[in-house]
Amino acid sequence: MVVLAALAALAYGSRHKIHLTDFTWRKFAHSVSQANLWLLLLSVVAIYACYAIRAVRWQVFCRHLGPTRFGDIYKATIMGFASIFVLGRPGEAIRPLLLSRKCHFSVSSMFGIWALERLFDFGAAAALASLSLLVFRQKLSDAGANTDWVEHARAGGWLLLGMPGVVVAMMVYFRLHGAAVLGRWVKQWQVTGGWRRRTAAIVAGFIEGLQALQTTSDLLLSIFYTAAHWSLVALIYMMISQAFASDFSHSNLNFPGAMLLLAVTVVGSVLQLPGVGGGAQVASFIGLTTIFGVEQEPAAAIAVVLWLITFASCALAGIPLLIHEGLGMGELRRLAKAEAQAEEVGAHIAPNGGESLRVPPGRGDSAK
Repeated sequence: MVVLAALAALAYGSRHKIHLTDFTWRKFAHSVSQANLWLLLLSVVAIYACYAIRAVRWQVFCRHLGPTRFGDIYKATIMGFASIFVLGRPGEAIRPLLLSRKCHFSVSSMFGIWALERLFDFGAAAALASLSLLVFRQKLSDAGANTDWVEHARAGGWLLLGMPGVVVAMMVYFRLHGAAVLGRWVKQWQVTGGWRRRTAAIVAGFIEGLQALQTTSDLLLSIFYTAAHWSLVALIYMMISQAFASDFSHSNLNFPGAMLLLAVTVVGSVLQLPGVGGGAQVASFIGLTTIFGVEQEPAAAIAVVLWLITFASCALAGIPLLIHEGLGMGELRRLAKAEAQAEEVGAHIAPNGGESLRVPPGRGDSAK
C-alpha cells in the first residue's frame, strides 16, 4: 500500500511535466541507434553477476539448514526470475518451490527465507533512496536532478533513512523475543478463515525465515551481500543511462543519481505484468523526465532498456533452464495457481506439485 501510494504521488506530481503528444518515434529510434552497445552488453554480464550474489546470500540464509551447492541455487534463482517474467507476480511462488526442489529442503523453510530476502531488499531500496537524497545532494545536482524536487524529497529521505535500521532492529527483536509471541498469535489466526488465515501464513513464513539468522555473523554477511547486490544494480543503472548519454540535455547520470533512479524504479516494479513489465518502465520514465530532466524519447528508450537488461534478460538463460527441467508455460501456471490456492488455507504445495502442505508456525518440516 505504501509503495503504491509513493508511485501514485510521483505520477501525480509529474502530471504537468509529461506531454506524450510531443513524443516522436523518430527521436526514440535515434536514441536507440546511438546507444553504446558495449556498455549495454557489459550491463547484461553484470546483471548475471547480481544473480550470483543473490545465490551466495541465499546460501548464507540456508547454512543452518544443511549443505547447499552454489550451482543449484544459481540456476534455481535464474529460473525463478524467468518465471516472474513469463507469469508476472503470480510467478513469485515458483522460485521458492524450485529452490526447495534443488536444495532438498522443506517448502515452508524456503518460503520463510524468501520472506526474509524480500525484507532485506526492501531495506536496501530505502537505504539507496535516503543516501542519494541526504548524502549526495550536490552529486544529484551534478547529474542534472531538479533541485526543487530534491529539496522537497529530502524530508521523506529522513524517514527512509530510518527504515533499514527499523528493519534490522525488528529482526533482532523478533529473533530473540518476539517469535514465540507471534507464533501463538499466528496459531490462533490459522484456525480462522479469510484474510486472517492468509495473514497468518505470511507471518509464519517471516518467523520461519528469521530462524536462518542465528548469529551476528549471519546478519552481517546478509547485510554485506545485500549491499553488494544493490550497489552493483545501481552501477548497472548508471552504465545503461550513460550508454544513452549523447542524447541527454543535462549532465550524465552519475552513481548517486542512479541510486535514486533505482529506488524509484523498484517502487514501480510492484506493478508487474507477464512478459511486458509495466510499472517499472513507467516509474523509470517518470523519474528520468521529472527528476533528471531527460527528454521523453531518450527517457523512454532508457526505461525500456533498463527493464530488458535488469529483468527480462534473465529469460535468456532462465527459459532454456526451465525447459531442461521439464517446466513449460502450462506447468508454471499450474504450479502458481496451486500455490495461490494452498496459501488461501495457510499451506504450501509440495515442490513436485503434489498434495498441499500445511505450515505450522515456527516449524520447517514438511510431509515426505
